[in-house]
Amino acid sequence: MLRTLACSLAAMLFLAGCNDSTAPRDLTPPAAPRGLASITGDREVFLSWLQNTEHDVAGYSIYQSSCVSGPACPYELIGTTTGTEFIVRGLQNGVTRHFALAAYDRAGNESALTYEDVFDTPRPEGEGRALDNYLEQPATSGYDFSAYLVRPFDDNEADVYFGSRDGTFLMLAPFADTDIQDAGYAASLDAVDYAPSGGWSPSGTAELIAGHCYVVWTHEDHYAKFRVTSLSPTRVVFDWAYQVDPGNRELKAHPARSSGPRVRRTLTWSS
Repeated sequence: MLRTLACSLAAMLFLAGCNDSTAPRDLTPPAAPRGLASITGDREVFLSWLQNTEHDVAGYSIYQSSCVSGPACPYELIGTTTGTEFIVRGLQNGVTRHFALAAYDRAGNESALTYEDVFDTPRPEGEGRALDNYLEQPATSGYDFSAYLVRPFDDNEADVYFGSRDGTFLMLAPFADTDIQDAGYAASLDAVDYAPSGGWSPSGTAELIAGHCYVVWTHEDHYAKFRVTSLSPTRVVFDWAYQVDPGNRELKAHPARSSGPRVRRTLTWSS
């Protein structure tokens, strides 16, 4: 019995030593996360990043600011997650927000903020917009991105309109101060997240292909994009997005649009 009591006492002392409160506390924070990226949404932004490699990382803190750095631009905590994706909701369309990220471990240590300057400007978008062939239904063949409205093809506010003849499908920009180009095949509308600085169609027309995305530079210095989901001789159906912040997204090098009278293009079908 004495042997059993001695063994029990030794075991208690061993366990107490294992839980010694004098053991050094973990004070080393994780590395700052890498690869933070954003995808623009409608009143929301989708964030993603690379997973930290430290074994004790418990999650990530997401921060937001109205500008990129400085005393006037504090980053405020807006959420946490244990994954590598986060959706920032409740944003105002047309207002740019800057985002940063920090990793934290099980001991409560938090890393420095991510080094990337990640910012995004939410914008309105929609699905399943349909336009008719202007040669058959002219009143429902044009689209006004700024008002999100279908208009007649010859309406002054129509940015583009749809036409089809002999198996050729076109989206046409009727005025010389509106440009269009094909951005190529895309699995979704989100695949094209910026408007390029060149490549605009000199004729103001783009041949439509199902599954392709297209970029439009409107006369009001706004940028729009649409992705064709279905095509027929009488109708095109597309998903769309319109940036309400003028000149936004890597396009500030473009000259300002003229406020003079608009010049209508002469658009003809080749025989």
